Amino acid sequence: MAIKLIAIDTDGTLLNSDGQILASTKEVITKALKQNIKIVLCSGRPIAGLQPYMTELGVNGPEQYAVTLNGAITRNADGKIITKDMVNNELYRKMTAFALAHKLPFNVVDEDSHIITADHNIDFVVYLQAYENTAPLYVRTPDEMPDDFSVAKGCFVGDPELLDRYQESITAEFNKDLYVIRSDPHFIELLNPKVNKGNGLKELCAALKIEASEVMALGDERNDISMFNFAGTSVCMGNGSEQAKEQADYVTSSNNDDGISKAFAKFVF
Repeated sequence: MAIKLIAIDTDGTLLNSDGQILASTKEVITKALKQNIKIVLCSGRPIAGLQPYMTELGVNGPEQYAVTLNGAITRNADGKIITKDMVNNELYRKMTAFALAHKLPFNVVDEDSHIITADHNIDFVVYLQAYENTAPLYVRTPDEMPDDFSVAKGCFVGDPELLDRYQESITAEFNKDLYVIRSDPHFIELLNPKVNKGNGLKELCAALKIEASEVMALGDERNDISMFNFAGTSVCMGNGSEQAKEQADYVTSSNNDDGISKAFAKFVF
């Protein structure tokens, strides 16, 4: 069955190791858009961190979409929210308290792409997270936020060895109430339990009346596996994690070596 929608992870997939989109990637995405194939960026980033790339690729207007924040919020390219599944205030407070008690760098992201941390000594990765996503960064405690304030995701961030030491205890503390995923060596993310990239993609495809068999998904990390499980065709980048490669239908070359264009040539055109 012909591919009608292509879901593409951002970091490590769409972007090369220099944070740029390869010319070969732009070429095949432009060709796909001309054939009325939808290009959907599916990312842990908020919409503010995706819009520059969507503009660069020509993915714009009310009929193009992005699955943001690992599936917590799906928007069209004009910014209109299509679906959202948030984390409530009680769990926001619980996550923040855990982070402060264990001296772990932590922040949350709201639906407007704001990054909010209770840490006065802000970890470099949090600054980098805000910079890469062109997102405002605020230092606020939960008591300084509205009582009904909800978040799209919580993020334990920082040195990979620090997160390695705490991943098991974070999972044990929160996995009954939240979806806990190591999205990157520098990030452990906590989301509404129904949220993952695959579910966000599934909800979008249902709204667009596109079958899973008509979807191709490309990614490189563990948080892309749910996308692989939904899509009829799943492709892992050559630079991807072993866990992601094991779950994909096909492994292409790396994000520095025209991996996306090679996958398009094999499965789309």
